[in-house]
Amino acid sequence: MTAYALKTRRMVLRDMGKAGLAVLVLGTTACASDPTDADGDTSSTSSGGDGAGTSAAPRTTSTTASSPTESETQRFDYRRVNLGFVSAYILYREGEAALIDTGVSGSDGSIELALTEIDLGWDAVGHVVVTHKHPDHQGSLEAVLSKAPDAQWYAGAGDVAAITADVEGIVVDDGESIFDLQVIATPGHTPGHISVLDPAGGILVAGDALNGADGGVIGANPDFSQDMQLANASIQKLAGFDYDVALFGHGEPVLVEASTAVAELASTLG
Repeated sequence: MTAYALKTRRMVLRDMGKAGLAVLVLGTTACASDPTDADGDTSSTSSGGDGAGTSAAPRTTSTTASSPTESETQRFDYRRVNLGFVSAYILYREGEAALIDTGVSGSDGSIELALTEIDLGWDAVGHVVVTHKHPDHQGSLEAVLSKAPDAQWYAGAGDVAAITADVEGIVVDDGESIFDLQVIATPGHTPGHISVLDPAGGILVAGDALNGADGGVIGANPDFSQDMQLANASIQKLAGFDYDVALFGHGEPVLVEASTAVAELASTLG
């Protein structure tokens, strides 16, 4: 697809969005505790464990109902609140919200503040997506679920058993939909890593499958990734989607022509 065609498709998708939504990026300055298996910041050294712990048996019920057409899907806008080396995201519309990742333990207060700033409460949070098992992404999951008792949480099959929660999680597979967000399986950083895409708005939430650096995009941090061959294959997979904006667990977002930047990165991986 040519660059002109990509831009034209984005314009069409935007025109078809019924209403704007917003994304808040939350961060935390705290680091997790185990330096042997954690996510590293792209601009500074960080440490953390792999977050393995006892979790309730996951539900495997599919989350995909009849899929809406692109013209029926409302797009997401975003707003960033940078509080540290790791970020989480609130995606919301019409009084409903999804939380993507939960930061390290103790981040629920920052999430609550962000909800208040957009005139929402915990009762609006119906979905919590954990991109992967590392403690700087799932560390506040139990606290979040205790405050948002109606929320369901979701993770990839390869990571869900290592995510600590008293509430059962829902295993999601590649191509399924959560709150009109497309699930993309992006293993490598961890076995069950997932990313989510807003197809109508052209926003990718990449977790740690990608990182922001120097105004651009780089791959998963090899110091904290379990399988770099798979991680690089996931980058090539993400290069096949269309999005203007890419948001990361670590590093500054790419705000313009993000899929082009990811495609350029993928072309260097062989």
